[in-house]
Amino acid sequence: MNIPKRTRREFVQTTSAGLGAALVAIQAPALATACASKPDRTIGFALAGIGKLTTNEIAPALKETKHARLTGVISGTPAKAKSLAQAYGVPQSNIYDYETMDRLRDNPDIDVVYVVTPNALHKEHTIKAARAGKHVFCEKPMAVSVDECEEMIAECRDAGVKLSIGYRCQYEPHHLECMRLAREEEFGEAKIIQAGFGFRLTDRGQWRLRRDLAGGGALMDAGIYALQACRYLSGEEPIEVAAFETKTDLARFAEVDESISWQMRFPGGVLASCSTTYNARKLNRVRLYAERGWFGLEPAFSYRGLKGERLDGKPLRFNYVNHFAAEMDDFARCIIEDRDSKVSGQEGLRDLLVIEAIYESIRTSRPVNLA
Repeated sequence: MNIPKRTRREFVQTTSAGLGAALVAIQAPALATACASKPDRTIGFALAGIGKLTTNEIAPALKETKHARLTGVISGTPAKAKSLAQAYGVPQSNIYDYETMDRLRDNPDIDVVYVVTPNALHKEHTIKAARAGKHVFCEKPMAVSVDECEEMIAECRDAGVKLSIGYRCQYEPHHLECMRLAREEEFGEAKIIQAGFGFRLTDRGQWRLRRDLAGGGALMDAGIYALQACRYLSGEEPIEVAAFETKTDLARFAEVDESISWQMRFPGGVLASCSTTYNARKLNRVRLYAERGWFGLEPAFSYRGLKGERLDGKPLRFNYVNHFAAEMDDFARCIIEDRDSKVSGQEGLRDLLVIEAIYESIRTSRPVNLA
């Protein structure tokens, strides 16, 4: 699949009006017609995968949404499925396992499958949902390879359903303000971006430490936030990547990366320096340096408690917004209004293109050209 790179002008155009314009057109004509005739309806979400993220963040967020509601549960663990369904009033008839996802086609209560399973299972569960005629909202990273992303996009397109990726920060007020500051060049042209996200992962039984489920380590899980921030702040796609990896705990991180640092060069001249880790605490920040000043966030990528600063001392603080509620509400509106998501499958693919280049640079000990 040939993915065109965005110029700064195209970025300004596509991120205007609340940064809500789409990157690609993935439509569901029949479902869209039904939704358009009922503009006040709510969209039913089935959650696929019942881990901590689903239980502690996503399911509770559906109580705060205006246009979405929890109507289904999909899990390979019957006890977990039953417990979550009972807690949120989901009927037994709307509980599925991964082998019965084809039956979703017959359930009008469910419009969307939110895929929250381990990374390496995203493709399989996205395709099953699409073939059952359901729109798909998939957690990041979209998949574990560019090829898988392309296959997911094609399957959703052929099924006539929408595909969106869970880039929650693109709905968060602090990040939206940073995008505005960069887009409008309030401090002049951007020159340098520094971003990093990481934490200590100590649970040795964690699926994130298994390559067959995670596809990678800190970069896939946390570093993708820093990568995303650099892309949407610069407004461009990187043309060159150089990366380094280090491991200090070979036993714990035998299958996945522990710590990675990488640099990106963008066509407009912006340089980005990024880092991620599974073995250090409180790496959680982004800052853009421009001709006449800087602005940034620290912490930048947490679910709550974000804080911003600007060189001129003006406030960069906003009231808390539930990231998950905001992104699910937006996708619900995309379905109701038959419009495209600004974080479509193409956006997820763009991140994997860079992630693969980062891993290639580590393997070869050379920069990788993306132009």
